[in-house]
Amino acid sequence: MDQPTPRPAPPGTEAPSVVCARCGAQSPAGAPPTWTCSVENGTRQYFCVDCARANLRAIEGRLDSAWW
Repeated sequence: MDQPTPRPAPPGTEAPSVVCARCGAQSPAGAPPTWTCSVENGTRQYFCVDCARANLRAIEGRLDSAWW
């Protein structure tokens, strides 16, 4: 809510790399569609496929990642 909506990158530029907030895995070309995005305390966090699958119930229960 407090963050502006990201604008698409101009053609010919790469998306910034994204790091999993749980395990530190990196995606050099932006967040893949299989990654999960969560906004906690006004900060956007991304979680890789493995971390999202391992903590699916907590994510669906809307628990902050500090709880899982």
